[in-house]
Amino acid sequence: MGNNIFGVKIYKLDTQYLTHIFPKGLLEHFTITAFLELDNLEEKTTFYEIQLEENNHILGDYDSSLYESKGFTEVVLQDFPIRGKAVFLRIRRRRWRLKTDKNSIIRNDFSFVAVGSGFTQELSDFLKDSGRYTGRYDHEYK
Repeated sequence: MGNNIFGVKIYKLDTQYLTHIFPKGLLEHFTITAFLELDNLEEKTTFYEIQLEENNHILGDYDSSLYESKGFTEVVLQDFPIRGKAVFLRIRRRRWRLKTDKNSIIRNDFSFVAVGSGFTQELSDFLKDSGRYTGRYDHEYK
């Protein structure tokens, strides 16, 4: 194993306070699984990582009995700073597979959350699944 350059503080907190940070609707579809304060010991910087996981509910006009949740797509995006510290969102979105066709994969559409939300463009593109998301904020600490 290489040298660990990160110090980690894990916070247990009531997520109701975080509902004020995120745009309305996001936490109806995602659960906060962790809130971390990370110290990069080499660069002497501190940043937050908020981990979100999509809830296990298929949205829209799809018949949920025909689909099964099969894995996640994970991305790390930089969001707006909190109290002068960088904020990274580690978001896990579900992939839904049609039970009768293993090659047919869909994802929930969250464009209704992203539109007019005040998200960064990268987060908005990711939630809209527009194909414009390029992953420029993915970091080595994954």
